[in-house]
Amino acid sequence: MRLWQDGFVCILLVSGILSGCATQRGDGLEGPRADVVLAGLSQVGTPYVYGGNSPGEGLDCSGLTYYAHHVAGVQIPRVSTEQLRTAKPVPGRQPRPGDIVFFRIAPGEHHVGLMVDDERFVHASTSRRQVRLDRLATPYWQARYLGAGTYLD
Repeated sequence: MRLWQDGFVCILLVSGILSGCATQRGDGLEGPRADVVLAGLSQVGTPYVYGGNSPGEGLDCSGLTYYAHHVAGVQIPRVSTEQLRTAKPVPGRQPRPGDIVFFRIAPGEHHVGLMVDDERFVHASTSRRQVRLDRLATPYWQARYLGAGTYLD
C-alpha cells in the first residue's frame, strides 16, 4: 500500500509542478530540463544509500543528479565535488528547474539536489534516509547554500 501511495503522491507532484511551471514561467518546461526534473521526481521515496546509484533501490545525492541527467541524455560526473567543479555556474540566486543546487553541509562534505520549480528541490536526504522534496528558502539550506550550476542549455 505504501508504494502505491508514494507513486500517487509523485504523480500529483509532477502534474502540479509541470502545470505550475507553465503558468508561472509562461514558457513551460520542456526538453532536457523537463526530463531531468521528471527523472528526479520519479525517485521520491527511494531509500538513501551512501554511494548508491540504483534508481528505485538506493541513491545518494550525486547518484540522483547523475541518474536524472543520464535519463535526459546529458552526461555529468558521478560525484558531487566533480559536479560542483564542472557545472556551468548559474548567476544570482535564481536556479531554474533542472539546475543542480550545491551545499556545504560540513567541512569537506558537499550535498547536491535538483531544482524542480522556483522554490523546491529534490534530493537524497541523509536525515530522512530517502529521496524527498525540500524548499531552498528554509534557513537550514540557505545557511549551507554554495550556489547552483547547470549542464543544460
